[in-house]
This record gives sequence, structure tokens and C-alpha cells, in this order.
Amino acid sequence: MAAPDLEVAYPDLPDTVRRVLAALIDAGHEVVLVGGCVRDRLLGAPHDAWDWDAATSATPEEVEALFPHTTWENRFGTVTVRGTPPVEVTSFRTEGAYRDARRPSEVRFGARMGDDLARRDFTINAIAWVPVDVDADAARGMVVDPFGGVADLQRRLLRTVGDPRERFAEDALRLIRAARFAGRFDMTLDPATEAAILELAPTVASVSAERVRDELVRILELDSTPSRALRLLERLGLLRVVLPELAALRGIPQDKSVPGDALDHTLAAVDAAPPIAPLDARLAALLHDIGKATTMAGGHFIGHEEVGAELATRVLARLRVPRWRTDRIAGAIRQHMYHYDGSWTDGAVRRFISRTDGIDRDLLFTLRRADDAASGVAAEGDRNQAELERRIADEIERQPGLLIDRRLAIDGHDIQRELGLAPGPRVGRVLAGLMEAVLEDPSRNEREALLSLARNLADQW
Repeated sequence: MAAPDLEVAYPDLPDTVRRVLAALIDAGHEVVLVGGCVRDRLLGAPHDAWDWDAATSATPEEVEALFPHTTWENRFGTVTVRGTPPVEVTSFRTEGAYRDARRPSEVRFGARMGDDLARRDFTINAIAWVPVDVDADAARGMVVDPFGGVADLQRRLLRTVGDPRERFAEDALRLIRAARFAGRFDMTLDPATEAAILELAPTVASVSAERVRDELVRILELDSTPSRALRLLERLGLLRVVLPELAALRGIPQDKSVPGDALDHTLAAVDAAPPIAPLDARLAALLHDIGKATTMAGGHFIGHEEVGAELATRVLARLRVPRWRTDRIAGAIRQHMYHYDGSWTDGAVRRFISRTDGIDRDLLFTLRRADDAASGVAAEGDRNQAELERRIADEIERQPGLLIDRRLAIDGHDIQRELGLAPGPRVGRVLAGLMEAVLEDPSRNEREALLSLARNLADQW
């Protein structure tokens, strides 16, 4: 951990970042790195390779004039210099009063670095790295820390810059960010900061769904143990505001070998979901049991997966998650209650393949493994899951026409013509019965055998 005003090296500073810093320095402007790229370097924590923020005395127009490929993001003076990685360059600024708990009423450029750092949310994010030699193999620079952020990193203490009620009143999203940072970096909340969050928790309801979603995504994507931040959200009164469906699981009993209620189980499942494709896997784990709060009866949760899939669809729509991703996650939740063991017949495996047709099975299986791990049966679940996946692959290889193309030897037109049936739901029911019979015994997928069976099914209905 570096101390304030000491030199810190960046041996892996990307070339794009070096060029941006060098160009601004050569043009006579002051420029520093700020935010997560500095905080994570001081912590020795993994840093998002695409997240680089610089602050400068140059105006947005001056920044834009220096670089041929830029995007001016907003009226707050952020210009993105496109490259690999892109670099967000924001002009030093001070801000007027916040009137909507999100945006300042006035932005003034031409501020000093210290004034710019003073407007930031937490001390750990109000640290600057001033470049000294960006051309060195290990770029050299000085840490500037006017608010004691480095000491707070050392103590694992999260506190606001200045009065916490003022900081949170400026932007209520900072309440969620406090839980995210404290959870991810295993930090303790400063007492005054925590008291202000508890008092102002209801104001999170004023934050747009998109911004809440983005903070939740960062918790799920960046934190190796997301449950820490999620538990903080609950303790601070924020979870019941942003995800009341999840908060409702507190106190719902679970009959598992692992102690805890339905919310404890859910958070354990989120932690168990792998970091690969974390957005979908961890979102699915986060929402997979939300149907339990309204389906508990006699110690059972009949149909909670169906109810949960519908609730998850509504939650994700509220958070403005794209429909294709919502459908993918809800599909996995709807099917996650299968319980495979070695007694399944080949027909049962084929019916499972048919039932999950159109479902992202990779996501479904990832969710199943996370659910098993949170239930205390990880080893048994992994063995069963591996065997099921092998048998699925074998069946698909043997019966691709039936299981991939869902092709029967006859179709609805054949049934109408041969049985004299009019188009309608009766024909659909016959076809469904034929498919069920063929999944049980693929040798029956022949024209005459299916027509004979179709006549029997039609007579029954």
C-alpha cells in the first residue's frame, strides 16, 4: 500500500493511456489518473482493463482538439478518447447544488485538481496519480491524497468526502455504491457514513432503474463474493427498496443441510455461480428462488419455479434488462427444479431434452450447479450433472432429427387428411401425444405406426 505523496509505478500502463497523458502534458495541461484505476492499483486489487479515467485542466474542447477519435459524452465535461482501451478524460470541475438527487444544477470548468477531488463520493475514490514520467517502462507518478483515502484503504474503512448526508443527498445512487465498494473490498463503513445511509435509504427509490441495474451488475460482475455487498444492501435498508422481491425471502425457512433461510440460500447460490458470463449466471442465481416467498405451504414451495420465472421477468423488465437476456434468465429459472439421478431412463433423458428445447442449457446447468452448491450437495450435484450432460450428448447424437429438428414421420396435414380432422387444438394435442410416445420409444417414429397411434389418441379426445 502506498502512502500519500509518494511515487507509485504503473509497469502495465496501456499504450493508449500513456499517449493520452503525454499529449495533454505536451500541450501544457495538468492531467492525472483518478478513480478505480488508482484505487485498485493502491489496493493491489484486479482492475477492469477497460476502465481508465483521467482528469485534466484542459476544457472539453481542448481535449477534443488534441485527439482525432473522440466522443463527447455529456455536459459534465467527459470526453472519451477511443482506443484499446478507451480513456475517459474529464475536465476539472466544480458543481452547483444538486436539485434532483443526481445532477448538479451547474458545472464550472477551470477548477483546480483539489477542488475536483473534493466533489467525489468516497475518500478512496478521491485519490489522484500525477504522472512524472509516462515514457518509462514502468510509468512513474506521484500519489496525491488530500482526504486521507490511502489511509482509509489501509484500514479498510469506507467514508465519504466531507459530510455524508450532503454527499448522498447530491446523488442517491451513492448509497448503493457504498455497499458495493464496502462489500467488494471487505471494508467497514465509517459510523457517520453508515448512519447517513440508514437515514436516507428510502431516497434510493428516486434513482432511475437503469442506474440501479448498472450498480447491481457491477456487484455481480466485479465482486468475487457478491453476497457481502448484497447483505450490506439488506442491512442498510436498501435491498427492500431496489429488490423487494429478493428482500421478501428473509425469514422463509429452508429444508437444506446448509443452515439459513431462503435469502441466505440465494446469496450462497450467487457466490457459487462462476465468474464466467457472470451477468446471466449470477442474475439467474439471484432471482432463482424469488417465487418461494409467495408459494410456501406446508413446508413446500409448489410451483415456485414457475412463479419465480414470472417474477424474474417483471424484475428484469423493471431494471430495463434487454428482453432477450430476460427470456434467457427466466427460462433457466423456470426449468431449474429438475432432479437427475442414475435411475432416469433414456426416455426420461429424451423428454428432458424436449422440455428444455429453446432453453439455454449451459445457463440452466450453471444455475443447477450453483443451486446444488448452496444446498450443500455440490459434489453429488456435479457428478449427477456431468452424467446427465453426457447422456444428453449421446441421445442427441443418436437422434438428431427427433431431438434437434423435432421431426416426426407425419405432420399436422397428414393427421387432418388421414383422420378427417379439421384444423384446431385437437390436432395439436394429437401431435403432442405422438411426440411423447416417440420420445419414449424412437422406433415408433414411422408413418404407419404414428397414424395408428394418432387414430387411438383422436378417439380418446
